[in-house]
Amino acid sequence: MRLTVIVPATDEPATLPRCLAAIDVAQAPPEEVIVVREPVGAGPAEARNAGASTATGDVLAFVDSDVLVHADAFDRIRRALADERLVAVFGSYDDHVATRGAVSAFRNLLHHTVHQRSAGPAASFWAGLGAVRASAFATVGGFDARRYPAPSIEDIELGGRLTAHGGIVLDPDLQGTHLKEWTLGSMVRTDFSRRGVPWVQLMRERREIPATLNLGARERASAVAAVVAAGGVAARRPGLVVASLAVGMALNADLHATLWRRLGPRGVALGVPLHALHQLVAAAAVPVGLTATGIRATPRAPARSARRAP
Repeated sequence: MRLTVIVPATDEPATLPRCLAAIDVAQAPPEEVIVVREPVGAGPAEARNAGASTATGDVLAFVDSDVLVHADAFDRIRRALADERLVAVFGSYDDHVATRGAVSAFRNLLHHTVHQRSAGPAASFWAGLGAVRASAFATVGGFDARRYPAPSIEDIELGGRLTAHGGIVLDPDLQGTHLKEWTLGSMVRTDFSRRGVPWVQLMRERREIPATLNLGARERASAVAAVVAAGGVAARRPGLVVASLAVGMALNADLHATLWRRLGPRGVALGVPLHALHQLVAAAAVPVGLTATGIRATPRAPARSARRAP
């Protein structure tokens, strides 16, 4: 199995050298590493497609430029895709806090928790640290860069098309450390316009609601609890607010245990309102996504990539 790693880096992120260093020292290293730097400012879907167009590997492993892969990441990918019934595998951020801000720590630990609780067969894909057979990627036409010119749910949409060609699995032990710094504003904007609204639009088009990852039963119940809590605030019913938040905490005991373990009581105190906000923004995206008209972006010229030996 020949493995090509593709790293989208069209914004020349400061984290890129650390990302590549982690790839270099990993076990079972890739036979090829492609860093996509042009065109400057191109979105990740276009950049990944550009890298795939020049790749020579049997398997395309996508690693975001702000992710430090664990030493066994590529070994786990090779072992997973030795099963010919699978077309793709993806992993998770780890629970290491490598960022400065509280919002960043919460956000990355939330992602870790949701992916850990969703291990196993999946009807989705995640390109932060995930791999797909090159043949299947070519068959489905790669990422939809025309529809998703900016970071969005391009990997989720790809995963839905890949499922027609084989299984996809989430390996919770396929991990990397996330270096991204979030702000409260960037979290809300991402949850609403980059993920929530387009995800609702995609589900409307496909007429199906997946039951995994952020759309699992626990996540949906948590969103309802957050909406009820917000209603309690508006109605000035503190008892309803407390009860709803308590339900949300019980539903996400694993998240709050992780926040306590990694950040202490302050992390839990910050995590409860941040998680409620995250759920409220996701809920607010539903009516907008159901009524909004999908926007198709004009495709850019094909991106060029910089090839780098492993």
